[in-house]
Amino acid sequence: MNILFIYPKWTGDYVGVAKYFAKRSGGTYPPLNLALLAAIAEQSGHQAEIIDAEVSNVSDEVMVDQALQRKPDVIALTGMSPFFHRSVKMASMLKAAGSKAAICIGGQHVTIMEEKAFDEVFDFGFVGDGEEPWRMFLDAYSSSSKFSLIPGLIYREEGQIRKNKRSSSTKDLDVHPWPARHLLPMKKYRLGTMRGRLPFTTIQTVRGCPWKCIFCASDQLETTRIAKRSIASVVEEIEHVVNSWGIRHFVIVDDVLTLSRRRTVEFCNALIDKKLDITFESSTRANLVDDELIGLMKSAGLLRLSFGLETVDEEMRKTMNKKVPLDAYREANVLCNKHGVETLNSVMIGLPGETRENVRKTLRFLRQSREVKQANFAIATPYPGTAFYDMAVGSTEGVDLLIDDFSKYKRYGQAVTKIGDLSPRDLIELQNEGFVSIYSAYWRWLPVLRKSGIVGLVLTFYRLVKLMVSQSRRRRQTGALHPSLE
Repeated sequence: MNILFIYPKWTGDYVGVAKYFAKRSGGTYPPLNLALLAAIAEQSGHQAEIIDAEVSNVSDEVMVDQALQRKPDVIALTGMSPFFHRSVKMASMLKAAGSKAAICIGGQHVTIMEEKAFDEVFDFGFVGDGEEPWRMFLDAYSSSSKFSLIPGLIYREEGQIRKNKRSSSTKDLDVHPWPARHLLPMKKYRLGTMRGRLPFTTIQTVRGCPWKCIFCASDQLETTRIAKRSIASVVEEIEHVVNSWGIRHFVIVDDVLTLSRRRTVEFCNALIDKKLDITFESSTRANLVDDELIGLMKSAGLLRLSFGLETVDEEMRKTMNKKVPLDAYREANVLCNKHGVETLNSVMIGLPGETRENVRKTLRFLRQSREVKQANFAIATPYPGTAFYDMAVGSTEGVDLLIDDFSKYKRYGQAVTKIGDLSPRDLIELQNEGFVSIYSAYWRWLPVLRKSGIVGLVLTFYRLVKLMVSQSRRRRQTGALHPSLE
C-alpha cells in the first residue's frame, strides 16, 4: 500500500511577532511521531511518504493537490488540542477533493477525547501509543481483515462507532525502528541557539514522567509509565544522523532528561567515547542536576537545559503539585552558568490561586536573580485530560472556563480562563509585563541576538517599546506606577 503522512501547517494560527518567534527561535521541529510510524510502515513492506507543510511552507490547497497526485491508499494525520482543527480541516479538504484514501487520526487529542474527537471526516482513530496498533492496522487493512483485535482503534461499522479496548504498550522502545528521517527535508530544520541557528533533529531516549502536575494529562496519556531505549541504540542513531545528514545538534524530547542520574552518566560517557562532536539540549527538573553532572553533560555536548519554574508562590506550587524546592532553580541556573550551559526557565501565568501579587513575586524573583538569563512566560491553559481542565470545567479552585473552542487554547496572547479576579485580558497584560520586566534588562539582550538574529532583537525591542508605551498610557489613566516595573 501507499501510505501518506501529512503534517499540516500550524504557525498560520499565529500573527505578527508571535509568529516570527514561533518559527525562528522555537524552530520548526521535525514530526518525529509521523516519521516513526512511517518507518513501521516501511518495515511492514509498504511505501511511505511524509509531507511536512510547516517546514516546507506549503498551503493547505497545495498540500491537498500534492496528496491527490500521490494516490495514497491511507493518509495519516496527527494533532494536539490547540491545532487539532487543522487536521480536521485537512481531512475535510481531502474528502471534498475526492480522495478515496482511508484517513487516520492519532495523537494526544484523540487519545484524551476519544469518540468526541472522532469527526466524521476521519475513518480510523488511534487512542494511546500507536506503534503496535498501527502495525496491526496496516496488516488488517491491506488484507481486508477485521479491526476488532487492534488495541485502541476507533472506527465505524454498520454506521456505528466502535472503540476497541486499549492495551499497555511496551516498556522497551528498542523494539521500534528509528524514525524514517530520510522521508523528511532534514536540511530545512533549524533551531535558534546561543551558537546561532543550527541544523537539528529531535530524538527520544525515555518516554514518560513519574510526576503528576495539574497541567499534564498524566492519567489519560499514561505519561507516568516509563519506557526506555538502550543507550547503545540512542548513540547509534545519533551517529547515523551525523553520518547521513551532517546534523550535529539534537533536541532530546524526553520529559526529564536526568530522571536517572546513572543513565545520564552512561549516556554522556558513551557520547564522549564515540567522539561524535555533537551538541544537545533537553529539559529536566532543577533538583535533578548537580555540579559534577552538568560538567559531564557539558563535556558530552550539552548546550541548553530548560527548567519548569512556573511560579515562586509556595501555596500555588502545592496546588499544582510541583515538588521542586525553589532554591533548586537558583542553584541549577548558577551551575549551568558556571559550565557555560544556556538555561531557559518557563513560567506559567494563570494557574489556580494566581493573583497580581503572585505574578509580581515571580517577576521580582527573576529580576533579582541575575543568574537567570532567560525566562519564558506562558499563560496556563487547561488542556483536556488535565486536572487543571477539570477545575476549569467544574469552576473549582477559583478557575472558570470561558471558552471551549480548543483552537483558542494557545499559551501566548490568548487566555480562555478567569482566575479569581483576573480576567483573560488581565492574564494577557501580565504576560506582557513579564516579558518587559525580564527583557528590558540589558544583560539578557545578547541571548536574544544569538538565538533569534538581528531581526529577532529588533522585534524584541519593538515589542518592549510597544508594551512600555501601553503601560505608560495605563499609568497616566490610573495615576500610579505599575508595581511590576518599580
